[in-house]
Amino acid sequence: MMTNPTGRLTQGQFSFLPDLTDAEITAQIEYGLNKGYAWSVEYTDDPHPRNTYWEMFGMPMFDLKDAAGVLGELKDCRKAFPNHYIRLMAFDSTRGVESIAMSFIVNRPKKEPGFGLVRQEVQGRSMRYTVHSYATDKPEAERY
Repeated sequence: MMTNPTGRLTQGQFSFLPDLTDAEITAQIEYGLNKGYAWSVEYTDDPHPRNTYWEMFGMPMFDLKDAAGVLGELKDCRKAFPNHYIRLMAFDSTRGVESIAMSFIVNRPKKEPGFGLVRQEVQGRSMRYTVHSYATDKPEAERY
């Protein structure tokens, strides 16, 4: 049984849906702003599931109250990194710590190389498994 029929990276909210339009992204940003969340834009060319620390584009927008500001930052990031994964992250700081309340991908490369499961036999008959990102088979500047 195939659990991901789209073959696309599935991280964060809305991963199994078609790509969000800018109007749909704006609606999500406004929802977060109404909840008091602070937004940030992040990007990467290695979306391994354990790679939770993507590069931050600009500074977190803690004082921003208008969705147009976040969308403007997103458009700048798309211009700078058109072939990278880009996601929006919303932080909820109401409890005194920055915890992620929302996270979703807003840009993907045209071709997503995917991941492979690497199996290794270890002591006795035990098996050890790791996930290998095919994107990392190429040097950083040549992945997409």
